[in-house]
Amino acid sequence: METLGASPGLPAALFLSAISEYNVATNFIGRARRRTAARGGALRFERMIAAVDAHACGEPGRVIVGGVLDVPGKSMFEKMKYLETQADGLRKLMLREPRGYPAANCNLILPPTRPDADAGFVIMEQMEYAAMSGSNTICVATVLLETGMVKPRGEVTRLRLEAPAGLIEVDAEMRAGKVTRVTFENVPAFAVHLDREIAVPKLGKVKVDVAWGGMFYVISDAAQFGLELRPEDAREIVRVGEMVKAAAQEQLPVVHPENPGIAGITIGQLSAPSNKAGVDRKNTVIVSTGKLDWNRPATWTGALDRSPCGTGTCAKMATLYARGELELHQDFVHEGILGTTFTGRLLRETRVGEFKAVVPTLSGQAWITGFANYVVDPEDPFPEGFTVGDIW
Repeated sequence: METLGASPGLPAALFLSAISEYNVATNFIGRARRRTAARGGALRFERMIAAVDAHACGEPGRVIVGGVLDVPGKSMFEKMKYLETQADGLRKLMLREPRGYPAANCNLILPPTRPDADAGFVIMEQMEYAAMSGSNTICVATVLLETGMVKPRGEVTRLRLEAPAGLIEVDAEMRAGKVTRVTFENVPAFAVHLDREIAVPKLGKVKVDVAWGGMFYVISDAAQFGLELRPEDAREIVRVGEMVKAAAQEQLPVVHPENPGIAGITIGQLSAPSNKAGVDRKNTVIVSTGKLDWNRPATWTGALDRSPCGTGTCAKMATLYARGELELHQDFVHEGILGTTFTGRLLRETRVGEFKAVVPTLSGQAWITGFANYVVDPEDPFPEGFTVGDIW
């Protein structure tokens, strides 16, 4: 497994002074265990990762706060690419069994590369490193403030977080030390394709939209497949969503016009009306847990985002705006598979390359569920975890 440490020339010392309680404690324990091992003792681990577990409206977003000092790269996007290409073992360790499970996400807190940012973070998911994620941003902001890694500043704390997609401005409302609402201004969202017909094996002709909301989404109405977005129907929802996404990846190639390193549809969304008062739309997002093989139906599977999905909400708002069905400065309440909601709003128009885009905000809440030190025993036969086809 790769070992990550401080990167020369980066402002790690400045940032780490704010989180010394975590890293100093973690590194001290790690050194103590290594010394014990050198003396022939029983306690010895190759590495220890300190993390805070949290969820945003149901979607788990583990936050690594200690055990990794920094990652090479001049920007958070470069750091993300380094992890993806040179040190992917960390993602596998934290997200695969026995430390993770198919619906899990993980965030690595890092020193920012920009002087105007409070902290940086890299988002790790089961099959990709996302440039941006709404639920993970909400978890990161909540953990930073509720643990004191970033000191709260009044009833509403303004944070600037450096994500791989760019600088994200966050307003976190707090009451009695608890973050009760996180609102952030996302990267510009835009529709790439509207009402495009694609051919999906076993399903036939399907009408889809493709939009960017921090990730490239293929969005389709659940009614085309006779599906209701209910937890008890999750297995069929996942199967259909993965098939639509795989077909869209093959037939509708996309590249971000301002960052050619971001290419391809990586996530799918099914959309439906909501029967809840005050809710505008219901959705569920399908996250891949492996590579779909059309010749192996057992691979037509994945995991549902448990939240209403932040970047997915932004992508959906971009398609509605492009159709004239959603105006600027209008709340858009989006319900997820568990009945929880995120609230989006479009602030202004802009352009991203040749695309007319909109700048969205997204609001939601997260809850901390635990604190843990994850370790790797040198004799563990699965140092990067494993997947088994019964749930993956």
